[in-house]
This record gives sequence, C-alpha cells and structure tokens, in this order.
Amino acid sequence: MVTGDHQTLALVLFSVFVAVTLAITTWVSRDRHGSAEEFYAGGRLFSPMENGFAIAGDYMSAASFLGISGLIALYGYDGMLYSVGFLVAWLVVLLLVAELVRNCGRFTLADVVAARMAERPVRIAAGTSSVAVSVLYLVAQMVGAGSLVALLLGGTGEAARTWTVVGVGALMVIYVSLGGMRATTWIQIVKAVLLMAGTVALTVLVLVRFHGDVNSLLNTAAERSGHGSAFLGPGLKYGGDWTARLDFISLGLALVLGTAGLPHILSRFYTVPTARAARRSVVWSIGLIGGFYLMTIVLGFGAAALIGSAEVRASNASGNTAVPLLALDLGGGAGSTGGTVLFAVVAAVAFATILAVVAGITLASSASVAHDLYASLRRPDRKQYSEVAVARVAAAVIGAVAIGLGLLASDLNVAFLVGLAFAVAASANLPVLLYSLFWRRFTTRGAVWSVYGGLVPAVLLVLFSPVVSGGPEALFPGVDFQLFPLQNPGVVSIPLGFLAGWLGTVTSAEPPDEARHAETEVRALTGAGAV
Repeated sequence: MVTGDHQTLALVLFSVFVAVTLAITTWVSRDRHGSAEEFYAGGRLFSPMENGFAIAGDYMSAASFLGISGLIALYGYDGMLYSVGFLVAWLVVLLLVAELVRNCGRFTLADVVAARMAERPVRIAAGTSSVAVSVLYLVAQMVGAGSLVALLLGGTGEAARTWTVVGVGALMVIYVSLGGMRATTWIQIVKAVLLMAGTVALTVLVLVRFHGDVNSLLNTAAERSGHGSAFLGPGLKYGGDWTARLDFISLGLALVLGTAGLPHILSRFYTVPTARAARRSVVWSIGLIGGFYLMTIVLGFGAAALIGSAEVRASNASGNTAVPLLALDLGGGAGSTGGTVLFAVVAAVAFATILAVVAGITLASSASVAHDLYASLRRPDRKQYSEVAVARVAAAVIGAVAIGLGLLASDLNVAFLVGLAFAVAASANLPVLLYSLFWRRFTTRGAVWSVYGGLVPAVLLVLFSPVVSGGPEALFPGVDFQLFPLQNPGVVSIPLGFLAGWLGTVTSAEPPDEARHAETEVRALTGAGAV
C-alpha cells in the first residue's frame, strides 16, 4: 500500500505543518505576559468563530477521522451509530453546560464546583478526576500516533513506533509549555481547517464516482461488504445476545454524556470574553462537527463500496486504514500521482489531528495539576511557585508519562482507552457538574462522593471486563480475571456517580449554603461577576 513516494510526500507535508505550528508557538510565546489568564485561557480574546473552530479541532481526533470511517466500512449501520453519538453529545453541551460553565468558572471544572463548596476537598477530587480522564485520553492518542503514523509511513518496526510517540510527545510539550492556550488554540484552528478541507475533498470525490447517487453507493457497499442487505441494517456488530445490546447502550451513554465532562472541552469555554460568546462558539462547533461526521458516513460506505470490507479488514483488523485505502483508489490507485498526493494529504491530516488533540489535552491536564491540585496541596511554609511555572513542569511530566505509557501499550487495542475516558468523564465529572449548577441542596460531601463514586467504579469495572482479560482480543489474553460482562462501564458507573452525589448530600450534616448557591445561580444565569 505504501511506497517511497507516498512516504516522502507525506513527510514533506507533515514537516510543513510542524514548521508552521512551531512558528505560531514561537510568535505567541514572544508576546505573552506570563499570567495564569494568558496561559490557561489565552487572555479570553478569541472570537466565537475562532473558538468554534478550535473546539472542533480539539474534538475531532484521529479516532474520528480514521476510526469511525473504518467502523462504518466494516460494520455499516452499526458503525454509523458512532457518528451519531459523537454529534448528539454536543446538544448536551450547548443546552446544559456551555454558558453556565463560562459564567461560573475561571480555568477548570473544579472552579465551577468549588464556587459554593469547601474548596480543598472538592478541588482535589475534581482535579484528580480531570487528570485521570485527560491521561487516559492522552495515552489513547499517543498509542494511536505510534500505530497509525508508523502504518501511514510504512514503518512496521519498533523503532518507527518509538520515534513517532517520542516525537509527538516532545512537540506537544513544546506547544503547551511555550505557547499556552493561545498557541494551542491556533494549532487547533489550523488543524480543523486542514481536516475539513481534506474530508470535503474525499467526500466530493466519492460522490462524483457514484454520480451523486447515494442509493447506488449504499447498494454497492452492501454488495462488497460480504453481508448483503444486513450491512445497511442494525445488529451486525451490536446485535445478538443481551450483552452486546447492553454494551451498545452503555457505549452510547458514555459518548453522549461524556463530552460535557471532558476537561479539554470545558476549558475552551474560558477562552472567550462572555457567556454569549461561549454559546455561539458551541453553535459554530456543532456546524463544523456535524458536517464532519456526516462526511465520515460517506467515506465509510465509500470505502466499503470501492475497496471492499474484506480488503479493509485484511489491511487492518480495526479498519483504521479505510480512509488511506480510499484515498489511494480515488486518486487513481497505488503508484499513481493522484493516489500518492491524496494518500500524503490523508497522512498529513492524521498527523495534524494527533498533534492538535494531544496539545489540548496536555494543556487541560496541566491546568488541573497546577490550578487545582498544587493550589490545594501546597504548604504555606514551603517556597511558593507560580501556577504557570507549575503548569509548565506538569506539562513536561504528563508528556513523559504519556510517552512511556504509549510505548508500553504500543501493541494493544486503544479503543477501550477512548471509551474509558468518555465513561470516566460521564461518571465522575458530569454528575458533580450538573448537581453543582442545578441542585440547591448539594453539599461538599455530595460533590466529593459524586466524583469518587463515578471514578472508582468506572476504572474497576473496566479492569474486570472482557477488554482486559478472558478472551483472545483482550489486553492480556493469557489470563482470565473477568467478572464484568460489558466492555464499557457507562451503564453502571454513570448512575453510580449520580447516586453517590445524592447519597453524600442527604447524609451530610453540613447545611447547604443558601447564600452561596443563590450567588452562584445568579452568576451562572446572568454572568454578573463572571471573570
């Protein structure tokens, strides 16, 4: 599939992107003030359109560009449900959290919760949960970087994977440490433009190949899938016994509810000057993300129709090579100039996607470490360091951890890491966020119990699930300590997070602070007193 010309052109395009983004980072770092507001929120100077593009760039990961199209190419209708789940999640963000989070917080999720609680325990709990979600999401991206980039460049040895992971990790630390939120935002904007342009070009070429006849596209995909008409109906992946169906419900809950609890998404609402701008940012991002996920459906069915599901699966069992294979075919086939150019574009877009996403996640996690954990745990009698300095050190440490874990997990399936990140976000972050915003009686104990009551079960259920042991596709196929039948814990851990928050509140001896709640409510709804 990959020739020397493909590798050379892909490397050239990727090098251009890296050079441009490093130039942006250098330019931004020369103009910074070194303040926490500048580092965490980019000075709150971005317009709704700019922030909307950055949110889209932060959200549309390599898993979306390559993974969802691959799932559709392999499983048809059931794969398409991923696109729907990721898109519908933004309605929860728009209707429930975007404007209120912007009004109530400064830089992190913990700011919103701690506004009416005892700060220290709440910040430690929310900061721990945010770092856990960020690291899980980050490791998934790093492992994806190692496998996908090595695959796209034709490198199958350990050296190619190792240098890819180390290189991506080093770049993300440079972006975050030097440029902060402003550089990260512009990198995400550039990446969103590249990703949308590449996806639009491939989608148009697929539709032109079938003369705009979507029915012909779907029928051809069904014929070449090997499943016939079943390819266009539900049940190919998630049909069968009750476990598979419940697993799909669990995954759907995690995807739809988890987005509103992702730290790197929530932090983007602080980069605009007002709550109205935050809401308009989400509208912009929904338009971009909606168009993108609609196009992944065309690309997935296009790969099934033009390449065939069997050939996609033969190239990569998870379907991650469906879009590169499709690009080669649309450009004229392997060895052709058009195929080489399209393949190189796909490779460069995949690289840009990985870099932009890991930069956003690293910034969010380093902000939680510095603004929440360090600020809560530091001792008054010790030397005090600025939050920005701690955040830069935290970015380097988190980058090193992600590189190490990415290398250790280089041969493992990364799908469960993304699902776990969404499940943890929906189980631990979303309940405490919604309770803090909408429940007058919510207390500090309820907040702490809500976080840990969702975080701990989510992690434990995955450890004892078939994803980790007990089957040939498990992370550790040679052992069996499986106790939980589902691959995603969301259907159990999300209700537990809400239940723990309620139970902690009703058993708390601490009376709710009516005055602080009233102040938070007015601030959330009107923006009065917002930073």
